[in-house]
Amino acid sequence: MTVSQQLAALGIDLPSVVPPVAAYIPAKTQGDVVYTSGQLPMVAGSMPATGKVGDGPALVPAADAKGYARQCALNAIAAAAAAVGGVDRLTGVVKVVGFVASDPAFTGQPGVINGASEVLGEIFGDEGRHARSAVGVTALPLDSPVEVEVVFSFA
Repeated sequence: MTVSQQLAALGIDLPSVVPPVAAYIPAKTQGDVVYTSGQLPMVAGSMPATGKVGDGPALVPAADAKGYARQCALNAIAAAAAAVGGVDRLTGVVKVVGFVASDPAFTGQPGVINGASEVLGEIFGDEGRHARSAVGVTALPLDSPVEVEVVFSFA
């Protein structure tokens, strides 16, 4: 099954490529890999939530942040597909790096970034298995709760 067929089977419509918010491009190829810039969980040009992830008042719940990490991964697929000439040219996932804007007491970064890893596995199957880092940080661009960058292989 092609990537586009798998997306359709899962009922996933890829978003438009999120325009850069600074001096960079959304994705760049090198050899047979494509590197995405850090992707925020933008939906139709807007952030669905802002702030730090954690447990408590005025914090973004980890379960919500996991969904935002999923959106980041979909935005990464869109950026990579645009860079290589179509989603069906993407053959797998090499590496995921996820950043979680974290309340000082929050240590659940791996669970949050699972939102990205799980959707990549659903879409790419065994070729979606990847190396990964999940890092807690004090702040992210636009006060985003999560940011994800992905390295894809392509043909």
